[in-house]
Amino acid sequence: MGKLFLIPTPIGNLEDITFRAVRILKEVDLILAEDTRTSGKLLKHYEIENKVVAHHKFNEHKTAGRFAERILGGENIALISDAGTPGISDPGFLLVRSCLDMGAEVECLPGATAFVPALVNSGLPSDKFCFEGFLPQKKGRQKRLTELETEERTTIFYESPHRLLKMLEQFAKHFGKERQISVSRELSKIHEENVRGTIAKVTSHFAEKGVKGELVVVLEGLQHALKNKDKNKNDGTEMI
Repeated sequence: MGKLFLIPTPIGNLEDITFRAVRILKEVDLILAEDTRTSGKLLKHYEIENKVVAHHKFNEHKTAGRFAERILGGENIALISDAGTPGISDPGFLLVRSCLDMGAEVECLPGATAFVPALVNSGLPSDKFCFEGFLPQKKGRQKRLTELETEERTTIFYESPHRLLKMLEQFAKHFGKERQISVSRELSKIHEENVRGTIAKVTSHFAEKGVKGELVVVLEGLQHALKNKDKNKNDGTEMI
């Protein structure tokens, strides 16, 4: 029997990949990639010449079972996404589920994931948090935001550049303009930026400067927000 390897790939800086990940990508029988053109740049950089096949959200329902059968037949297959860890807001879950249901072995390597550095350097509590990923675009979005109004833990979101200002506007409505937030842009890249402060302050920053690049948004939880509010009320200071 073979094995499915889930291989995290760099979210920006090509150096952010482990020696083990490179070795396995060179040794497996087949590499499944979300976008073969995007992954081709990484594979070429590390002189990885294995066969690459597209595996993405548009074909994974049809192909997951087929690849699981190949693994059961003795092939070792690696799954990579365009960036980060497969299965985290990227294709991967269906293939993992198919392999496990059919009795095939699965192993996920540790490595790059965008939300971890964004959470840690946000300055917001990281002992307990929840990952929301991308919010629904239309149907269910307002309902989900309303449900999150009482979320006590730090909450992490992914968002695209052209939708960030709209998201922040909705956040101000649901969580209040004074709720603390951190927006990480272009993590691990040359133009990395981390903007921290109230929703009002961060909105003003991006409205003036514009928004480009991949984004991770980290929102202060209700519990921490209420503690800060009480603290600032007691010492007479204002949140910035």
